[in-house]
Amino acid sequence: MNPKIEKLIKQFAKLPRLGSRAAQRIVLSLLQDKTGRAISLANALIDAAETIKPCPVCGTLTDIELGMCEMCRDAARANGQLCVVRDLADVWTLEKSAVFHGRYHILGGLISGVSGMMPEDLNIANLSERLKKECITEVIFALPNTVEGKTTQHYIMSMIGDVSGVKFSELASGVPLGGDLDYLDDGTLTLAFGGRKTL
Repeated sequence: MNPKIEKLIKQFAKLPRLGSRAAQRIVLSLLQDKTGRAISLANALIDAAETIKPCPVCGTLTDIELGMCEMCRDAARANGQLCVVRDLADVWTLEKSAVFHGRYHILGGLISGVSGMMPEDLNIANLSERLKKECITEVIFALPNTVEGKTTQHYIMSMIGDVSGVKFSELASGVPLGGDLDYLDDGTLTLAFGGRKTL
């Protein structure tokens, strides 16, 4: 096999949920395409890599020229609710289901002794200040129903528990033990948000 093609397949195979066979099919499709799709994809990737960065407020990805992301700039989302999630995939899942209309806070992972993820590795430091500045009245934890998710939730509650007037809630029924938001359907998410319980 041509070394350039082999290198490209290896790069695609490193992507989550893609094995070497899927990577081979993608590379083959792109290189045999006569419409210039490979060049368009490469240009789009370069543009995104150079201009898309985490929002300085919530952590979601946004165009660096805009500063804050669209959700943080949207005044209609300043409804006093802040949803704490593990990563951007969770935000996309919740946005697709349209069950939440407030603002988000992306942690960038979960506290885990096994994987070496500590509180200082997460986007937690500015959370207390954010609650006060944005007049947040409810923090909704939409974290995985796992040991790591619960540990992270309890740690954050202990860190920001002194902020007055803030209630804590978590997603209710419909989220199975050990479940990730990424795998839940819209109906289950709607049930979980509607039945969230105060902590």
